[in-house]
Amino acid sequence: MPDSGAAPPPAPGIKGDVREARAHDSAVQQVTGKARYVDDIPKPPGLLSLYIAMSDRAHARITSLDLEAVRRAPGVALVLSSDDVPGTNDIGPVVADEPLFAEGEVLFHGQPIFAVAAESEEAARRAAAFASVEYEDLPAHLTVEDAMAAGMDLEPEQVMARGDATSALKNSPRRLTGTLTIGGQDHLYLEGQVALALPGEDNDVHVFSSTQNPTEVQHLTARLLGIPDAAVTVEVRRMGGAFGGKETQSTIMAAASALAAMRTGRPVECVLDRDDDMRMTGKRHDFIAQYEVGYGEDGRLTATHFALASRCGHATDLSFAINDRAMFHADNCYHYPAVRIASRRLRTHTVSNTAFRGFGGPQGMLAAERMIDEVAFELDRDPVDVRLANLYADGNRSLTPYHQTVDDCVAGALITELMDIARYRERRDEIDAYNAASPVIKKGIALTPVKFGISFTTKHLNQAGALIHVYTDGSVHLNHGGTEMGQGLMVKVAQVVAHEFQIDIDRIKVSSTRTDKVPNTSATAASSGSDLNGMAARNAAQTIKERLVAFAAESYGVSSEAILFEGNHVLIGAERLTFAELVKKAYLGRVSLSASGYYRTPTIDYDRAKHRGHPFYYFAYGAAVSEVAIDTLTGETRVLQTDILHDVGQSLNPAIDLGQVEGGFVQGMGWLTSEELVYDDNGVLRTHAPSTYKIPTAGDRPLRFNAELWASGRNKVQTIHRSKAVGEPPFMLAISVFSAITHAVTAAAGGKVFPKLDAPATPERVLMAIEDAKARAAGVDGVNA
Repeated sequence: MPDSGAAPPPAPGIKGDVREARAHDSAVQQVTGKARYVDDIPKPPGLLSLYIAMSDRAHARITSLDLEAVRRAPGVALVLSSDDVPGTNDIGPVVADEPLFAEGEVLFHGQPIFAVAAESEEAARRAAAFASVEYEDLPAHLTVEDAMAAGMDLEPEQVMARGDATSALKNSPRRLTGTLTIGGQDHLYLEGQVALALPGEDNDVHVFSSTQNPTEVQHLTARLLGIPDAAVTVEVRRMGGAFGGKETQSTIMAAASALAAMRTGRPVECVLDRDDDMRMTGKRHDFIAQYEVGYGEDGRLTATHFALASRCGHATDLSFAINDRAMFHADNCYHYPAVRIASRRLRTHTVSNTAFRGFGGPQGMLAAERMIDEVAFELDRDPVDVRLANLYADGNRSLTPYHQTVDDCVAGALITELMDIARYRERRDEIDAYNAASPVIKKGIALTPVKFGISFTTKHLNQAGALIHVYTDGSVHLNHGGTEMGQGLMVKVAQVVAHEFQIDIDRIKVSSTRTDKVPNTSATAASSGSDLNGMAARNAAQTIKERLVAFAAESYGVSSEAILFEGNHVLIGAERLTFAELVKKAYLGRVSLSASGYYRTPTIDYDRAKHRGHPFYYFAYGAAVSEVAIDTLTGETRVLQTDILHDVGQSLNPAIDLGQVEGGFVQGMGWLTSEELVYDDNGVLRTHAPSTYKIPTAGDRPLRFNAELWASGRNKVQTIHRSKAVGEPPFMLAISVFSAITHAVTAAAGGKVFPKLDAPATPERVLMAIEDAKARAAGVDGVNA
């Protein structure tokens, strides 16, 4: 059935139709502790615990590895190393450069070397300590700068361009250059990495994994074991958070557990504690972003050149796509008349960095917003005015650096509406007056927009499948390829199915995501979970619905147009049956009540070799105003107020979507203010626990926090009921906090120089930026004198 656009208002009597603000389907189980995660599955008889032993060198040759004492230790059932892998000892998701167990050389501090399966986790850990490992240390390149100097690029420098930026820069009325260092971020999901493997007959294995990507875990585990994909079943009912950290990294635990289960014939569980998890698994990529920009007195940009470089870690993982997305979002909402974006992806002797909410987009967008802030400072203009002057518009201001036309830009309308809601102009004047009278505490305010491209930029990933069974009592079993990590995907897809059948949502049972039900699925990532799986489930439901309509029309001698599904009933001409009654009749009439559904995103086309094309189906937009205060004596910051207006199109579930907006913002705020990854000179991660790695707490949220979904939102393209993705875009609303801190630091130096503030803006960095700005301001005064 073709999509006619937006769904009609909910029919009376339907519980859980689309548009209804409904609680998460697992909310009650979660708050009562009844929700089952992998480690909550009842322990099967004979369970072994697996401990993964890690390297204590950043880069070294293994000259000797003696595990005999480990094997003889009490309670040990099996010891595994690279020599024990029957298939391919590699779990690289894109490029085969990531061994599960080190082979002769270790490439980062924390790299798995061997694993111990024992009767308990304590026994496994104690046994691992008996290993004798001898190393020959090798040079370690730990930072972006080290890797750049050594030429350790994972691939040749990538360039995205439109027009002649070099010539345009030379001819620009004004120019400036800037550099911004952007830190990484740990996912710190509530549920750590965990897997449980159950051996079956005929070399089959069933793996319960806390993963966003069951199909990839299936395929890589099968490759490691040397068995067909069909012999591995991967299942996940829910995760206790993921944020991208379980898109590829969960394979480590799943594959190692499956290997141990196959070798011992016993169930095996691997549960990482927090310290090991943070050492062993990848983070958000840290970046160095340099920009050179040309602009006019009116604030309009004339030419832009970005040079981006990121720390990718020892293996490729998803770094190509992540850095590509940083390039895609270095424009944010702004049209660059002439632009060149260059990107280097550096191999370092640190953990392999990986997907994280926003997938490179936040780093590119932060560089763009810093550049706009600096242009506004140099022109002595309100940064919002410079932002408004450079927004995408129709005609010759609609083409991105990758040559996709932006034909849905609502950023201007969002910004204008939010400015009124938040009293932005008045508050900026009030803050200027406050700063003039306050010698120690300085305030800042900023409004920043978001334009985030929705789709996997790897074309073949933009597809999804679903499976629906309708039982003779009218209840429905729903399965699809998406995974639940707390974002509310399952309830939203169930609402889609409830709408199609016009039945209460409590008649729909959502089951675990399993590779033996819906095969060859994409990761639940790229904010596309509802878009892809919602459409696939709708298509499956419509297939069954069409069969029911055809059966009813034939049975009652009416046209199909005379049949209406409404309020848990089906109207068939003058007859009125319950949904369950029609289903039972259809079954007796030998009508199939099971169907698979499939969906693939249209109009996606991108030539990566040329960095040109149409990589995104549409864009999601939002805007935030944040006000902060800083203590110029300690560098401490506080977010006083945040006002958000975010576009989710026509929301499938406003309660779920608003929660994503608020949560995404707070997580982004943590990335830009308090979450700091610190490695020492030996490549050891020193911030590997919540005691030293500071995520935002409830007390760190803005004192006044106002978030709204944009009432005027509607998707121009045919997404599921004209909704828009909401998982990642709100994360970047937190850039408003970083820009507001920049404004406050500027005030601390008398407003005379633009501060050199890097991210995260920790108290130490804020203090250093203030002192540097004051010193440079004194130099400016001296010159002026």
